[in-house]
Amino acid sequence: MNVSFFRSLTLFLLAGFVAYLGGGCRTKFDTAVVIPQNLKAGLDLPGAKLLFAQTRKACEGVYAVSDGSDVFGAEIAAKWSYTVKNKVDTTYHFSLFCEPQATYFVLEGRQVADSIIFLGYWRRLVNADVGTARFVVRRNGGARVLLAPDCCQALKPGDVVFKGMYGNGEENQKYPLTLSFNRPLNPKPFQIIAHRSGGRTSDLLPASENSVEIIRLAPELGATGVEFDIRQTKDGVPILYHDDQLNLRLTQKSGLIGPVENYTYKQLTSLVRLVNGEQIPTLEEALTAVIDDTPLQTVWMDSKLIRDMPLIREIHKKYIAKAAAQGRKVNIYIGLPTETTLNQFEALDDHLSAPSLCELDTSIARRINAKVWAPRFTLGNPVESAKVMQAAGLKVFVWTLDVPDFVRQFIDGGALDGILTNYSAIVAYYHYVQKP
Repeated sequence: MNVSFFRSLTLFLLAGFVAYLGGGCRTKFDTAVVIPQNLKAGLDLPGAKLLFAQTRKACEGVYAVSDGSDVFGAEIAAKWSYTVKNKVDTTYHFSLFCEPQATYFVLEGRQVADSIIFLGYWRRLVNADVGTARFVVRRNGGARVLLAPDCCQALKPGDVVFKGMYGNGEENQKYPLTLSFNRPLNPKPFQIIAHRSGGRTSDLLPASENSVEIIRLAPELGATGVEFDIRQTKDGVPILYHDDQLNLRLTQKSGLIGPVENYTYKQLTSLVRLVNGEQIPTLEEALTAVIDDTPLQTVWMDSKLIRDMPLIREIHKKYIAKAAAQGRKVNIYIGLPTETTLNQFEALDDHLSAPSLCELDTSIARRINAKVWAPRFTLGNPVESAKVMQAAGLKVFVWTLDVPDFVRQFIDGGALDGILTNYSAIVAYYHYVQKP
């Protein structure tokens, strides 16, 4: 391991321990942070229109922050995503990613006459700070360019200005926040993979970890992919659940205790609810949500405790085919974190052709013809090993990386194809603002 990296890691861990002893900057809450509601009503103005695809695309970029830079940093990265509900209702979200305290905005936009209005909320993932935000792009501030039929033309710095206001909590927006287009987003392909299917329950998100609802939320938070934690019920149904035991960290009080593997799927779905009220989903429900409801590009199926690898492989093949049939480019990998899962995987007749992600040694990854090699980040930035593996045709992801300084270092090193993280917004920020 690189000495300077080891020193930085040690200092970070010590700082975290001291912060823990002193209470840190994080407050403990019993429930998810309440996201301001009924914001969409503010977009239901007379004559308001949905934005065309070319306008949405033209809005993306790195913006310089003037008013409000003391709160949200000097730059933000702006990116669109979408969520499909009930197979037909598609909502487009304009997310802004900022470095300070893992801050992100989720907005919706409408054309009103010759201007564009954005309305939504902002949230800091490291605490409970949340509020509302509203932006207007006026005709002479870039709306004329964005709304033009040929708006895919390259923008120059200052061509588009978002004049905005933000508020704290449910209060009205009263603080200025101005964004000016600076440059396009970093175009380098890179996977921002959200841990626990989108984010941790402990980060007070409005959806529980490893739920269908958090999968749908993941792109808004910056993710281009998700990692699932897979276990099997007593009757063999593959489900998503992280911990070894049913517990009050992940579920509401139910009277059931012990490993999820001790209960049938019917028992779990009828008696257990995740912290925010969702059912524990099956692997098939989760994969369906990825393919049908989101633009996510990568699924890392982390095999926590699998008894029936052939069943996992059959589901794997089924959803690879489903994505292809729908014209969706989704890479779905069977994750191999241990020797046990590796042995189960190698027992498959077709394991050499099954897309897999190997967390073990590079020689093992190459032996099983893995598509991805995924070392843990505490081993240091695997620059040289990554070059060797990429030359052999593998992608390289690291896990689980949340600390902003390390995220920046690993991305600036340019050796990785993706990062698994609890804070997709942080990784999205550092990836998109990086200059090619």
